[in-house]
Amino acid sequence: MAFRFLAVPSHRLVNHPQSLPVDERLEPDLPPVHEAVERALAGAEFRDVRAKDRMRALLQGDRPPTLGSPEAGFGPSAVFAQPPQDLPALLRLADELESLARREAGERALVWKCGDCGARYAVPVALVRQVSIRCERCGTPVELNATRSLGEEALIDPFQGAVNHSRKELAVFFREAMARGWPVLVAEDKRVAAAPSGPSA
Repeated sequence: MAFRFLAVPSHRLVNHPQSLPVDERLEPDLPPVHEAVERALAGAEFRDVRAKDRMRALLQGDRPPTLGSPEAGFGPSAVFAQPPQDLPALLRLADELESLARREAGERALVWKCGDCGARYAVPVALVRQVSIRCERCGTPVELNATRSLGEEALIDPFQGAVNHSRKELAVFFREAMARGWPVLVAEDKRVAAAPSGPSA
């Protein structure tokens, strides 16, 4: 991921080039997907500023961050939110992220699997009918019976799923950091920043 959030107690903060302590640290459990954090913050605001813009300004603005990095390969950290003054704004951001994740969760679908080759079939819940189809891969009949489905899942692309997962994890992390009274820090992965970007799809 290009950006990394973490929280440590105020008395454990150190200046760059030292690294922040690992024994007393809180981090969200985010998927290792490039740009997931940026996309997760898209559309959300923190203190009347787009959260994504605030994060970028803190790390790439005229005044470079000065706090220790999370680990090797990351640049210095900046304070994204500081309790208690930022507590209400950060809790609003957490609510907003969860709301965005719910709104963009996508249509629900029932899922079946071919008993022979394991090919998966997903049908939007509203369109489910009890029918039998032939598996496109091996030709075996697959019974699309709602009572025999593997369960329900969201019909969204995997990247959007990672973005929504990141939103939920960040919301939980922001609330926990504020409950502990720890400042929320953000750092940039310099390995990603330095890597050449390939052609965009």
